[in-house]
Amino acid sequence: MSYQKIKGTPDFLPEDTNKWQYIENHAKEILARYQFKEVRTPIFEQFELFSRGVGETSDIVSKEMYDFYDKGNRHIALRPEGTAGVVRSYVENKLYGPEHHKPLKYYYIAPMFRYERPQKGRMRQFHQLGVEVFGSSNPATDVETMALAMDIFKSFNIKNLKLVINSLGNIETRKIYRQALINYLEPHFDDLSKDSKERLYKNPLRVLDSKNKKDKEIVAEAPSILDYLDENSKNNFETVKEYLEALDINYEIDNNMVRGLDYYNDTIFEIMTEDPDFGSNTTVCAGGRYDGLVEEIGGPSTPGFGFGIGLERLVMLLENMEYDFPEVAALDIFIVTIGKETNKEAIKLASVLRAAGLNVEREFLNRKPAKQFKTADKLNAKYVFTLGENELNKGTINVKLLETGKETVLSLDKVSKGNIVEYLEEIENSLKD
Repeated sequence: MSYQKIKGTPDFLPEDTNKWQYIENHAKEILARYQFKEVRTPIFEQFELFSRGVGETSDIVSKEMYDFYDKGNRHIALRPEGTAGVVRSYVENKLYGPEHHKPLKYYYIAPMFRYERPQKGRMRQFHQLGVEVFGSSNPATDVETMALAMDIFKSFNIKNLKLVINSLGNIETRKIYRQALINYLEPHFDDLSKDSKERLYKNPLRVLDSKNKKDKEIVAEAPSILDYLDENSKNNFETVKEYLEALDINYEIDNNMVRGLDYYNDTIFEIMTEDPDFGSNTTVCAGGRYDGLVEEIGGPSTPGFGFGIGLERLVMLLENMEYDFPEVAALDIFIVTIGKETNKEAIKLASVLRAAGLNVEREFLNRKPAKQFKTADKLNAKYVFTLGENELNKGTINVKLLETGKETVLSLDKVSKGNIVEYLEEIENSLKD
């Protein structure tokens, strides 16, 4: 029987993981500047955590979630997004206590699972870099977190970034707007898509998020939620715009943007870029404020703000830019062995060199020296150490700097007992002269 990976799931081979590790490590440097700390939560949680937090009428819960009953007959779901699990952890571990400095800033890099039609940049197992900020309702938190997202993209020299913002107001705002939207959509009921008809009375704001062409035409003239904001939400949104302008961050307002998750309120945003593989206005990051979610999941009233970046799309964007990914672990030394008698000395030598902090590979297949040198060149080794019967008898090793092709001879005893890193620096200088 032949086995294949499940549709919509990835295999990451070394040439892939090198890129992913570089991107993650690079992003972590930016996150550290903003004082975000890493958290890791379970891949699966109680189904109700997502259905309650994300929203039963959302596509994620109603269509895309991987859920099952475990052997204890518990209803379990694979994590479809990161925020609900981090909020559950925040509540369960009582991170809202006075001993914790506010705001608390967390990030995660983790796999998510959604049953969607697989396509380029959208998989059933995908990965997100997400951040969550707890304990601050200051609009400066919104702006600083959006600035963090922009900084991550800019640090990779990604161009044509567009920040799009909107405000959903508070619960009371949405109640009033909800009815206004229903009143507007009801005369168009027969022309709405099946999904939008189902959502009209359950969650009419989700109709604004429809991808159906006819729905988009209908909602283009829908009333704007910005006209229904109360004084507090209006002031918050004006302050967000003012602070973005203070940072010279350009933005656009899209009053039909609602995001696909039910827990958002007030500021929401998306970052878009143009990429030929995805088409124009590709969303590469999205998020916003969720001041009621901690309370919904059983904690005290706590403001929150966060975003998620799809890492598959970020990798593809950089590949399309022909981004110059550095070697993650360059090879310092390749040990060429000639004759089976050298095997024991080669394993000792490799161990000594690695203990000195060097990246080392050696020959195991007893191939001819010419083939071994080709392998060393292919692996971009800096040095080749050659060990044969003659070298064993003399207690020496031949050292070649591949960059220049020049060679020298070292005492095996000196390599084993001395400071080999310093010796190599001296050798490199001499072989480059």
